[in-house]
Amino acid sequence: MIDDHWPFFGLEVSTPSLRLRVPREEELAALADLAAGGVHPPDERPFLTPWAEGTPEERARYVLLEHWDRLASWSPTDWRLGLGIFTADGEALGAIRLAARDFSVIREVTTYTWLGLAHQGRGLGTEARRGVLSLAFDHLAAASALTFVFRDNHASQGVSRRLGYRPDGTTRDARGDEMLVSDRLRLDAADWAGAREAGYSVTGLDACRGLLGAT
Repeated sequence: MIDDHWPFFGLEVSTPSLRLRVPREEELAALADLAAGGVHPPDERPFLTPWAEGTPEERARYVLLEHWDRLASWSPTDWRLGLGIFTADGEALGAIRLAARDFSVIREVTTYTWLGLAHQGRGLGTEARRGVLSLAFDHLAAASALTFVFRDNHASQGVSRRLGYRPDGTTRDARGDEMLVSDRLRLDAADWAGAREAGYSVTGLDACRGLLGAT
């Protein structure tokens, strides 16, 4: 079984209405189809890498290539855990990523999320983020979580504020010839204690700890 060699296929984060897990082949295809249908309105540019501004075919292919790249470049000292966001009955809604470098020393993670257009504005992004934060803080003993958000990305800003993130400076990046300023927001373990809610659980983690640098 491939799960014996890559235990992340057995990892699942359960929230009150969602299931977050590493997508298998058919589920990855469903996520690619979802991205092909759009992940933000055409007049918005919420991502530093403008992958969602291409054609439907380009968006779908990006989801596949990024997923495979994350797997191929995996290291316990530099990892990006990409989880599909699904309903309890398996409908694909989007994807969320939990990433870290030198986690065993720094104990810090970052997150990144996208949802299909039809699933936005329903609180699902907040619930999915709360799920991976529970994984990070409650099960991996993270010290803090970071996110980087454009100032005009009001939806992501709102999710972060609701979860207790605090301002932690700014970053500057280039997108082509354009200079972009993002707010860096930080959630520390002490603040997470006040944002934690019931109904979140993690299964299949023990077999993955070594690959996360979290033994």
